[in-house]
Amino acid sequence: MIKKSCPKGVCNRILALMFLISSVLAAQVHIKFVEYDLPNGLHVILHEDHSAPIVSQVMIYHVGSKNEKPDRTGFAHFFEHLMFEGSPNIPRGEFSKMVQNAGGTFNASTSFDQTQYYITAPSNQLELMMWMESERMLHLKIDSIGIETQRNVVKEERRQNYENRPYGSLFEEIFSHAYKVHPYRWVPIGSVQYIDKATYDEFEEFYKTYYVPNNACLAIAGDIDIEKTKALVKKYYGDIPRGTREMYRPTVVEPPQKAEIRDSVYDNIQLPAVIEAYHMPAQGTKDYYALNMLTTLLTGGESSRLNKRLVDNDKLALQVATFPMDLEDPSLFIVLGIANFGKSLDTVEAAMDDEIGKVKTQLISDEELTKIRNEQETGFIEKNRTVQGKAEMLANYYLFFHDTNLINSEINKYLAVTKEDIQHVAQKYLMPSNRTVLYYVPKSK
Repeated sequence: MIKKSCPKGVCNRILALMFLISSVLAAQVHIKFVEYDLPNGLHVILHEDHSAPIVSQVMIYHVGSKNEKPDRTGFAHFFEHLMFEGSPNIPRGEFSKMVQNAGGTFNASTSFDQTQYYITAPSNQLELMMWMESERMLHLKIDSIGIETQRNVVKEERRQNYENRPYGSLFEEIFSHAYKVHPYRWVPIGSVQYIDKATYDEFEEFYKTYYVPNNACLAIAGDIDIEKTKALVKKYYGDIPRGTREMYRPTVVEPPQKAEIRDSVYDNIQLPAVIEAYHMPAQGTKDYYALNMLTTLLTGGESSRLNKRLVDNDKLALQVATFPMDLEDPSLFIVLGIANFGKSLDTVEAAMDDEIGKVKTQLISDEELTKIRNEQETGFIEKNRTVQGKAEMLANYYLFFHDTNLINSEINKYLAVTKEDIQHVAQKYLMPSNRTVLYYVPKSK
């Protein structure tokens, strides 16, 4: 059978039509919301969605590991755990039971820049959710029993997820090698020795400084009535005092890296891996969006460039991945390859660099640009598919950009990226002098 190719002009028109249709579909997905500030500084965002009888409440505090002192790393993550210790009105150990008995789910997370808590439950439990969250903002129970309990929990989490898991130390090693002065040089889990040294007074000071309304954003999305929810917000959060203590916001700037950093890490792994970490700009910048599009080109699915070259065709790697870190300050663009059996890391690295080099010297095709635009759009819509996802995105857009409507418009920043933009950021940032290269090697070697 003779396979007929599509005439160039026709193909280009088809690609343009596909892009136009996807853009129209994106424009139709508009998320409405109401936002306002309470007198105590708490920023509130409400989104009404009656598609299901559920509601999600997200509380984000603008404090993460970068707000810690070098000799007290791990404080923000420790508080993620301590916040479940209860209050004068919620007995120790009862927080999770109360949410589960209400048919809900809950969790929390800590990053370099923020700490987030969410509760998702049937919408008739909204008032309970708000009362519980306001309880721990107003008067969290901080005592010796809770502190010692959570010290042990955090130590065990570190052992399981960082010390005893294959490649578990990867991000800790990457950031400690790539940063010299910025607090991104330690990861949110922190150091056990510093948590052990911390005193009750230090925990109390951290709580009263950062866990205050004027350092938080509350987003509620789902089956709610806006006016009734406003009344509940005022009832449970309106009387919480505004914080008055000075919050540490690091202003230190990591100096430009002038030479490649290389090292080897010996880990409890079977297959070696090569990691390249390039310094990149902060989230929300024009080059940040282009680097995210580059990520999709390199490792976004089975047909991506690195996957086709290293995994499918040359069988050099079992897995490849790229991670542009979404951070408030300039961060890292990470490229990772886990070597296939019998393949050297030198060979894997050379192939990774070769594919990156092609992006620098040759513009990507129209077909590739359309594909990665569609994938970005699909991912963007997927993040906002659930009420919990919407609440999280609304809160994040306000906290870091003070532009909540980015939930509707940020996709346009991705779609505006051109082939030239992608080539430009590859040339500007993915340079050997701007990177840290780590070889992860089995301890047996």
